[in-house]
Amino acid sequence: MGNVASIETFGLVDGPGIRTVVFLGGCQLRCLFCHNPEMFNKGIDNYTKEELVQKIIRNKPYFKRNNGGVTFSGGEPLLQSKFLIETCKLLKKENIHIALDTAGVGCGNYEEILNLVDLVIFDIKAVDAKDYEFMTGRKPDESLKFLNVCQKLNKKMWIRQVIVPHINDNEEYIKSLSEFIKPLKNIEKVELLPYHKMAISKYKSLNMPYKLENIDDMDTEKCQKLEQLLKQLLYEY
Repeated sequence: MGNVASIETFGLVDGPGIRTVVFLGGCQLRCLFCHNPEMFNKGIDNYTKEELVQKIIRNKPYFKRNNGGVTFSGGEPLLQSKFLIETCKLLKKENIHIALDTAGVGCGNYEEILNLVDLVIFDIKAVDAKDYEFMTGRKPDESLKFLNVCQKLNKKMWIRQVIVPHINDNEEYIKSLSEFIKPLKNIEKVELLPYHKMAISKYKSLNMPYKLENIDDMDTEKCQKLEQLLKQLLYEY
């Protein structure tokens, strides 16, 4: 069994087409900008693999019409590797497209998982080791290990980066981000996501400190311009 924190149907941004997004509980990172603090801890197992698959395949007709599928997110889905693997095996029998939204900080079994996954949506927290530790509370070693396995298997990838005012909302960081991304293979899409603090009420209800309380939401127009710059740097050749 596994812990499913929540399920979103008809998702439109976490992979191609219409998606069922499954949020698996548990995460080892403590990102300053996290908007799902209720998923830090794994929680009690509440689904068998069969129960979850049956819930997902109810939307199979919509997947077929729009080239959609299921996306496993979190939290960090890689922390429930055994449950994820067994669920994906059943989904493969149903010919359902599987995406994995991850920071790459799990507990191993990466190659086995990735052989079952069609798309990796990889969340970059920071490109410098010290900045990564500042943003997440952990060193980047495990994330880089996962990324290396993705490259070994030549997995299709989307790259995402949250842009936070006064931290990484500048051209210097975007240039370093482009240098990080350029050597990666099979990148289909790159997105910069504007930071927002809509989750602050969650932190208050959980009696948890919100470390970016004094940081304003990221200006969406500026974020779009930084994304344009990133794409220019990536595709200038």
